[in-house]
Amino acid sequence: MVASRRRELISQGSNDGYNTFNHVDLENGNGHHTSSTPRTRFKDAVEATMDKKRAQEMKRKLLNSVDHKGLEKFRKSDEKLKAIQKKKVRRFYEEQNRRLDDWLEVDMIVMSVADDVLDSMAPRDLDHDGVAEERGPLHDTEENIESFLPDDERERRRKADRNAKWINVIVNILLLAAKGVAAIWSSSLSLIASLVDSALDLLCTIIIWTTNKLVGWRLTRLKKKFPVGRRRLEPLGILVFSIIMVVSFLQILQESVQKLLPSGDHSTATLPPAAIFSMVATIVVKGTIWIGCARVKTTQVQALAQDCKTDVYFNTLSLLFPLIGNKLNVWWLDPVGATILSLFIIYDWAGTCIENVTRLTGEAADDRTARKLMFMAWRFSPLVGGYKMMKAYHAGDGVWVEVDILMDEKTPLREAHDIAETLQYCLESLKEVDRAFVTMDYTSQGPTGHATDNE
Repeated sequence: MVASRRRELISQGSNDGYNTFNHVDLENGNGHHTSSTPRTRFKDAVEATMDKKRAQEMKRKLLNSVDHKGLEKFRKSDEKLKAIQKKKVRRFYEEQNRRLDDWLEVDMIVMSVADDVLDSMAPRDLDHDGVAEERGPLHDTEENIESFLPDDERERRRKADRNAKWINVIVNILLLAAKGVAAIWSSSLSLIASLVDSALDLLCTIIIWTTNKLVGWRLTRLKKKFPVGRRRLEPLGILVFSIIMVVSFLQILQESVQKLLPSGDHSTATLPPAAIFSMVATIVVKGTIWIGCARVKTTQVQALAQDCKTDVYFNTLSLLFPLIGNKLNVWWLDPVGATILSLFIIYDWAGTCIENVTRLTGEAADDRTARKLMFMAWRFSPLVGGYKMMKAYHAGDGVWVEVDILMDEKTPLREAHDIAETLQYCLESLKEVDRAFVTMDYTSQGPTGHATDNE
């Protein structure tokens, strides 16, 4: 009788019939109205609750299953390290402290990143219009993982890089100006070698700054042309620069050898007071920066301290060879010094060239980075059955990581996906890692997933 009445109202085309039909249809959950039905809303609420419960359970296993302060009992304080008399024992505990720092960094990343990543895994289309209204924190930050790190960690990374970069630029400009004055007032090949070294060092800084800017550009056209970024521009720039450095000092080496030959110019190099003052000022400035930076235990600043230390030795020898030769009237001491300095620079930059070539070729990551990656894998052990394979190799300065995790074959696809992708984002949050690839397997006996013909 109800069905008959409904057909009658529809056939009459009355507004009352349309509203009655729509009302009955919505109650049954079978209508075609654009708004969601009570049954659909109830189903959505159930699914949302289940997704939330599943995510909370994964977070609990991942974030609360370890003793975050348990490792600190193995740390040696600076006072205890200084009290250790044997150098080998002290170096062992210093290395242990560095390893603890790496593991704490990994734990910090997991605690900071995993929570937000998991919240982004199930975007919700609340009004069923085909567009997800709730996409989570990853969508809000345009998948910028650094935004999830603690403020002090983000500031530390930016500050260390910024300070090291600008200090290096200013120092190299001052160094070049001082050596330019010294070279103008002197005919010493050793000072000319030192001047060329400073000029090319400044060029190296400009290359690094330019490539960093190019890497940082976020233009849509460049993103389409370079889909995984342009981070290898910097090692390529350093590779080209190292070749220029070697060729330049081969020229200085040739001139030094020609002066040592019987047919060469055997006059003693002059060294006016202005040249001596410029070189001494350069050595003092570099030495001051070396001492100041040695206390800051960050990678970038330590690299700057090492660079300043090398420059102090190099500039000291560049001054001593012509100075002693001039005072003792020994003509051959300056070209011999220039030869030694040129050979040192050629050896040093040839090593840099080979290092960049091997990294661009796919050299394995160093042991310290590999240990950090293994600890990251261990942090996810409550969620996975095991690990079938882990590879870490350079694709430039940064590291690319491949991980094959073992999951139970009955694990739902949604859960397996969320675990694998969360691990991937956490790996890419490490400053050493440029890109991570996480795949899943259900048996440890199957193939590795890559054709050996391409390796």
